[in-house]
Amino acid sequence: MRISIHTFGTRGDFQPYLAMALGLQARGHDVQLAAPRQFAATAEKHGICFAALPGELLNLIGTPEGKAALTRGKGFGAGLGLLKHARPLMRDLLDADWNAVRSFAPDLLIYHPKSLAIPHISELIGVPCMLASPLPGFTPTSAFPTPILPFSNLGPLNKASHGLATRSASLLFGGLLRKWRASLDLPPSARPHTPLATLYAYSPRVVPRPADWGSDVLVSGYWFLDAPSWTPDPDLAAFLTEGEPPIYIGFGSMPGLDPQQLTQICVEALARCGKRGVLATGGGALAHTANTPLVRTIAEAPHHQLFSYVGATIHHGGAGTTGAALRAGKPTAACPFFGDQPFWARRIAHLGVGPPALDRKHLTPDRLASSIMVMDDPDMRARASSIGAAIRTEDGIASAVEFIEKIMQATPRTAVPR
Repeated sequence: MRISIHTFGTRGDFQPYLAMALGLQARGHDVQLAAPRQFAATAEKHGICFAALPGELLNLIGTPEGKAALTRGKGFGAGLGLLKHARPLMRDLLDADWNAVRSFAPDLLIYHPKSLAIPHISELIGVPCMLASPLPGFTPTSAFPTPILPFSNLGPLNKASHGLATRSASLLFGGLLRKWRASLDLPPSARPHTPLATLYAYSPRVVPRPADWGSDVLVSGYWFLDAPSWTPDPDLAAFLTEGEPPIYIGFGSMPGLDPQQLTQICVEALARCGKRGVLATGGGALAHTANTPLVRTIAEAPHHQLFSYVGATIHHGGAGTTGAALRAGKPTAACPFFGDQPFWARRIAHLGVGPPALDRKHLTPDRLASSIMVMDDPDMRARASSIGAAIRTEDGIASAVEFIEKIMQATPRTAVPR
């Protein structure tokens, strides 16, 4: 098959889809990956055909407007503050996705929930599409509410709440989508074409598969992209192995809202509980600080390799980082910035493998130190070790590839209307 995979977002929204592209390519399929142009070099290094999408929307998070929105809001509410800046850029992204599909002529489209154009393009060209998401919320269920809302349970309203996610694109970008569809000679509707199937790229040990989901929904396990060739430099290698395993603290692609202050909080917290730490500056949430006997600062490192050396992890609660931390079998704590991160923080606490979410806006050295010490609890460490061992037995990519092939073999091309 010729399969075009479309994703949009930060590194955590890109790496799982690159891993899936590699898995499909290894099975003999012709694969194209469409993603922000910032990831072109990474995709090409792995030998994947890459279609570059505009990067301006992705850059928005690091602008003064983006930082202001993150400072004022939390969860998915933070993103709403960027809508007026995002809307003028969205049309170029829709057109770029269409150009990528048109030039590749795929038999199947696989798309991230943020790739708003793809279900409409599926309708246009009569090619099936499958939704692939790193978080639940796009298949209604009574088991839990949509991750968009800051609640772990809404009881009888759980199932209805998922309409917020499934209709979010129509609610936020309805006018733009209708105009864009008109340019493609599609009927003037902002509602997307229904996907043929849905894949969720997380472990069922972390979010169990609801009993009310049908056979067209797969919870495959995580789609990890590992870098087996990575080794720490000599200084970092010595630091990682010279004493008690250090605490990893890093906030992925999150921007620097006040990196000096957050770094100081982390350093002071480590000192107060007598722990050593590795601080990853990543997207700028943390600042570089001088090496001391207690602290090493790095830009970034592959989580799979680095987390095997540490005693616990503290991070932003992104889906990918949460999965990597849980797979490592170490206690983990989340300090969410926005989006689905509060949802994963709640799952961490619910599973008993980490403390309740840290409040970024009211974080202090004492509060962070308290969470670090909680992660020394033997029962918590045992639970983390157990769930890590279970996740390491899963092969999410293989399960997803098998599911995709099975669905496509049972689906005549004519079953999808033009």
